[in-house]
Amino acid sequence: MEISGAEIITRCLQEEGVEFIFGYPGGAVLSIYDAIFKQDYFKHVLVRHEQAAVHAADAYSRSSKKVGVALVTSGPGATNAITGIATAYMDSIPMVVFSGQVATDAIGLDAFQEVDMVGCSRPIVKHNFLVKDIRELAPTIKKAFHLATTGRPGPVVIDVPKDIAAQTSQFIYPASVSIRSYTPPTKGHPGQIKKAAQLLGEAKRPFIYVGGGAILSNASSEVTELVKMLNLPCTNTLMGLGALDGSDPHFLGMLGMHGTYEANMAMQYSDVIIAIGARFDDRVISSPEHFLSQAKKIVHIDIDPSSIAKRVRVDVPIVGDVKHVLIDLIGILKETGIKPQAEALADWWQQIEEWRKPQSLWYEPSDLVIKPQFVVQKLWEVTGGEAIITSDVGQHQMFAAQYYPFKRPRQWINSGGLGTMGFGLPAAMGAQLANPDAIVACITGEGSIQMNIQELSTCKQYHIPTKIINLNNRYLGMVRQWQHFFYGNRYSESYMDALPDFVKLAEAYGHVGMKIETPADVEPALREAFSDKLKDRLVFMDFITDREVNVFPMVQNGKGLSQMDLPPHMRDMQLTPFENNRDYGNLC
Repeated sequence: MEISGAEIITRCLQEEGVEFIFGYPGGAVLSIYDAIFKQDYFKHVLVRHEQAAVHAADAYSRSSKKVGVALVTSGPGATNAITGIATAYMDSIPMVVFSGQVATDAIGLDAFQEVDMVGCSRPIVKHNFLVKDIRELAPTIKKAFHLATTGRPGPVVIDVPKDIAAQTSQFIYPASVSIRSYTPPTKGHPGQIKKAAQLLGEAKRPFIYVGGGAILSNASSEVTELVKMLNLPCTNTLMGLGALDGSDPHFLGMLGMHGTYEANMAMQYSDVIIAIGARFDDRVISSPEHFLSQAKKIVHIDIDPSSIAKRVRVDVPIVGDVKHVLIDLIGILKETGIKPQAEALADWWQQIEEWRKPQSLWYEPSDLVIKPQFVVQKLWEVTGGEAIITSDVGQHQMFAAQYYPFKRPRQWINSGGLGTMGFGLPAAMGAQLANPDAIVACITGEGSIQMNIQELSTCKQYHIPTKIINLNNRYLGMVRQWQHFFYGNRYSESYMDALPDFVKLAEAYGHVGMKIETPADVEPALREAFSDKLKDRLVFMDFITDREVNVFPMVQNGKGLSQMDLPPHMRDMQLTPFENNRDYGNLC
């Protein structure tokens, strides 16, 4: 029996266990939408913009360990999806995106709504396909899911011409797939893992540096075991938050541009660093020259060999799946009894506690104006630290990362590598659909939320009860902060001069709106929003916050980790230099 290409697509998605597909119909994909209408294996979520479809599929994947799937039409539908695809690519998120295409005999002839999606997406996908033979459709979809989920994960685009979706063929879905030129490693080299264990045994100031790769490989339990077994200090990147419980005493907080004082100082002055699924990128270590000015040995574990030693020299490279490598490393450490030098490790912890004392995330409380940090802290209290948090990009993103200690992996959903405004709300939709019984909150700002605010309509249609925490300072906050530091307080186009009434806007979409203007009302509003009375409603909370709060600590571009701009309360402190090194924090 032969079925259409459109039906082949739906059958393939059934075989892959897909639960949701996020999309928006158009002429080139109408036959696919007709096939979706006639099946009940999975649900389609109609978004209001194709960018939101891909963001929602992305967050569905991040929060569920599954593959997100999106469907867009040709031309503007495909180009609207590009930002979402790039967001997933930068953060290595497994996803399959189907784009419609004009008929095969019209490709290259500037047909209506034609765009070269393969060419457009090539730099921002793990792989892409243009299907020109219906007999290759099912095998291509099998390859796409395989590529998206193995090795270093990433998005895969399948461009489907309109006539291919309409033609008929037998449906044969491969049980497995083998791609000769694609054999990603799993196990790390045993010799290299032994070298890593030996370096830990020689370390006086060891440090564990964990990135998003640990979460993608589901290695949180192994990270935790390694840290606790050897009593090691640990930091997470923005993408790695949740790999170690944020309340664990071994956790020093996030590091990097807006990392804690203790995490940045420990990273700079450690003598052995175990880098786990991280990239030493510019937001983490800023200047490689400054970072390497202090002698240190680096073990770098990553499944992608191109990420190793890309920015800093590495002493022990280990290519392999993070989870498998850590299992082997822990096994060697247990078998041999290797541990860091006890006396030196005690001294190292003493130094770290000295760095912790100033409390670099402390801020001046206020009874008159709402501090954004205070809102995030109260959100943590009200939700018991259990919420899945999505965010947009800017100051509110950093405050969320700093002041909401994440207990577990896949609890923090944000755009790290690309820094995409407009990500938060559609991401909350995807996370909520993937975790229907979970509390999901989107921490956003008045600039970011307006980039995909039309998705409030999607939330209404599909009864998605996420809570929106809008930290409204009437500025593009991070832009204003940089203009304050580097552009002489010339706030060029960073002031939001015509904001809507967010309460009325939320109500117009059929949701609950709240405006909170005083610190005393913050906790009551949050408790009401998360109460049983409103648990099934989307609640938009517009918090009118302090206009000129800056995110501290801050490492300026080109500066070193120990050259932080510190918060006001630390600037008059006597900070003892480490080993007589006067390069110990920017007190200006």
